[in-house]
Amino acid sequence: MNGKVNASKLALELIKDEMVIGIGSGTTVEIFLNLLGEKIRREGIKVYGVPSSYQSMLSAIRNGIKIVDLAEKEPEICIDGADQVDSKLNCIKGGGGAMTREKIVAFASKKVVIIVDESKLSEKLSIPVPVEVLPFAYGYVLRKLSGICKPKLREGSGKIGPVITDNGNLIIDCDFGIIEDPEKLDKELRSIPGIIETGIFPSKIIDAVIVGNSKSARKIEKS
Repeated sequence: MNGKVNASKLALELIKDEMVIGIGSGTTVEIFLNLLGEKIRREGIKVYGVPSSYQSMLSAIRNGIKIVDLAEKEPEICIDGADQVDSKLNCIKGGGGAMTREKIVAFASKKVVIIVDESKLSEKLSIPVPVEVLPFAYGYVLRKLSGICKPKLREGSGKIGPVITDNGNLIIDCDFGIIEDPEKLDKELRSIPGIIETGIFPSKIIDAVIVGNSKSARKIEKS
């Protein structure tokens, strides 16, 4: 937990008065938003936010961030977490199922900063890749994916049945083992009709990764 807190504290230094921020989802972003709420109250600043999920929207509201839409504002910076980050700053996201909106917000932002604890770092991406799928296309997509990976429909833990995203879709977690070319795989998956988006966030859209541990945090930027 301290790693997430320290990464969030360093990211907090990037936020200025009147700034519009893209808000990712997940536990690390929740910590960041709580710290940002303290900063807003302490300094009397105003921050606008474009949230990527209902979870981040509710957390942002609780912390005094003014909610805006992409139709109104373009985020100056997007702050988000990740489930895994490789040595080239490619990321896998979507453990919380919000990767489609997260990716839209990231692409719409002028700058993208990922905050993680150091346990999320890996030389290469290797955890299962979540893909968001239209329910109508589920059978077809599952058959296509079965030829290239080990796909598994994500089941809910709080209710019986599959996880349903904020967009009303299903999630299939795809185990490819070690991923040598994340950007190529992202394009291949999105070429399958019925797949809305993937959890692969290629390094070309990531400006920096802030990594925290129990004592401190550091920023890694693309070389």
